[in-house]
Amino acid sequence: MKTAIIKYNAGNITSVEFALKRVGIEPIITSDTTEIQAADKVIFPGVGEASSAMAFLKENNLDKVIKDLKQPVLGICLGMQLMCDYSEEGETDCLGIFNKKVKHFGSKELKVPQIGWNNIFDLKSPLFKNVKNDSFVYFVHGYYAELGENTIATTDYILNYSSALNKNNFYGAQFHPEKSGDIGEQILKNFIDL
Repeated sequence: MKTAIIKYNAGNITSVEFALKRVGIEPIITSDTTEIQAADKVIFPGVGEASSAMAFLKENNLDKVIKDLKQPVLGICLGMQLMCDYSEEGETDCLGIFNKKVKHFGSKELKVPQIGWNNIFDLKSPLFKNVKNDSFVYFVHGYYAELGENTIATTDYILNYSSALNKNNFYGAQFHPEKSGDIGEQILKNFIDL
């Protein structure tokens, strides 16, 4: 089982690598398109800014490669947002895998970005096997993807939004499974088992 973590100009790769090692997976970290295409599972992590991350993906032909992948792909945080159609962050056209707009929370009542633990509910996917409804996971984000037909988990912060998405072989988690303790490890194991 070969698991590739896509290396690009967005942080958090090391945390994802260590979390995978904790569940017995020795991942490769690569921006090499051939290695990514040959992997059994692909993780598309990300902490950063949408427009500069998208520019890097395009310059390195990774945008086309990611969209054409046939194996299970998991986008995390910014990785998930970049899999949507469009992000208000930097007015960015994204990969268009999920037919979703990513919007800014824009709240005066609650702190933005949302940083910390929050629960996920309405879980609808093998990605959440052995994960209880209302489990708590770790978030750091100021933008969110709207609810819709691809939503497989929901979180309430200012409003209800998609905390996880799925379409065909593509999965996205707005939260950080690699920083979410036992629940996050279970979700990573489930992804590897897909």
